[in-house]
Amino acid sequence: MTILNPILFLVSTWLFALTGDSHDANRLSVPLGGNAWVTKPSHSPEKITNDGLTGWSHPESVVSTYIRFDRAGTLKLSAMMNVPEGQSRIRVSVLGKSVEFSASGNADKDYYVGEWAVQKPGYVKIDLQGVTKSGPAFGLLRELGISGDLVDDKTVFVRNNQGNYFHWGRRGPSVHLKYAAPEHSDSEWFYNEITVPEGSDVLGSYFMANGFAEGYFGMQVNSPTERRVLFSVWSPFKTDNPKDIPDDQKILLEKKGEGVTTNDFGNEGSGGQSYLRYNWKAGRTYRFLLRGRPTENGYTTYTAYFSDAEDKDWQLIASFKRPKTTTYLKSPHSFLENFMPNTGNTSRQVAFGNQWVRSKEGVWQELVSAKFTGDATARAGFRQDYAGGLSQKNQFFLRNCGFFDENVPLNTDFMRKPLKKAPPIDFSRLP
Repeated sequence: MTILNPILFLVSTWLFALTGDSHDANRLSVPLGGNAWVTKPSHSPEKITNDGLTGWSHPESVVSTYIRFDRAGTLKLSAMMNVPEGQSRIRVSVLGKSVEFSASGNADKDYYVGEWAVQKPGYVKIDLQGVTKSGPAFGLLRELGISGDLVDDKTVFVRNNQGNYFHWGRRGPSVHLKYAAPEHSDSEWFYNEITVPEGSDVLGSYFMANGFAEGYFGMQVNSPTERRVLFSVWSPFKTDNPKDIPDDQKILLEKKGEGVTTNDFGNEGSGGQSYLRYNWKAGRTYRFLLRGRPTENGYTTYTAYFSDAEDKDWQLIASFKRPKTTTYLKSPHSFLENFMPNTGNTSRQVAFGNQWVRSKEGVWQELVSAKFTGDATARAGFRQDYAGGLSQKNQFFLRNCGFFDENVPLNTDFMRKPLKKAPPIDFSRLP
């Protein structure tokens, strides 16, 4: 019988943990570029890039990575990083249990951290925090390695940067409600009511109330001090650069309301954009009214109106003419999206109630059914923190971001009870 030298045994055990050999064969790499966020003091340099966490120098900063597991089990964890100067001590916290490890060297190494018991399926948050460092920074943290019997092909995270998915993955999944519109009638008007619950007015949110085949109309949280009511119409010319649009396919401004800014927009298609800086409040209900009708010379004119639900008066946002288009309103829908990647780890929600369309003949029809759908990030399965449906208040709702577990399957149909109260609009008084 061979007796191992105790010193050699300890050294081999330390190397085993350091190099990550404690991982199982099902190890997956989770890049921070698409799956992590930094909670940091003001003016700290930490930043999530496609390469991972950079500028990591403040000990109060916490780096949180989110992964969804389809089953309970054992999670084995490692961290891939390098430390250009000196040595760093890092703390890893998962499900109330913290472990520390030391890292050094300017080459990437996979430092095995330890294992945790995950009691139920769902999202797990993994926090890393610098404890001590002898160099100017804790290091460059690129990815986390995960393995264990809970890791399988249903484990959810943003897996690559193909098609700039790190950007879209950190923004989070966009979700939609596609309303069932009348099949044998031309809809000239689309009415909707929208309420953002208190606490859901998160930076980067676009609560889009009145979507149609050629554009969208809703309200945003643009900064801590600015909110907007936004109305946009796409050009029929397909491009992300508005400067490329030929003159005969440009969106033309017909009129705009007081205090409204108008310009071109790009990057997600191109066209005409208008917005009103308006300090709307969470917890209050707002009304959106959209008109779409063919006009002269092959144009369709779209006009948007906005109002506080407690105010009978409507405010004009803008009226745009779209060339090479002869149609009434098609594809009425609503959506919820986050356009700021740095807030993609914060949940938000919105409610939509009392949807109606009015035909060109002046007949109102209530929209009581909607299909819940998602964008490419949701459909790819990279993020599953999305939900939608019908609330107890008989309103449709959408929810996204924040890594909650209560998932609603995409393409689910919902129906609310009819209110049978058409909106009391005096069209002759509209500006």
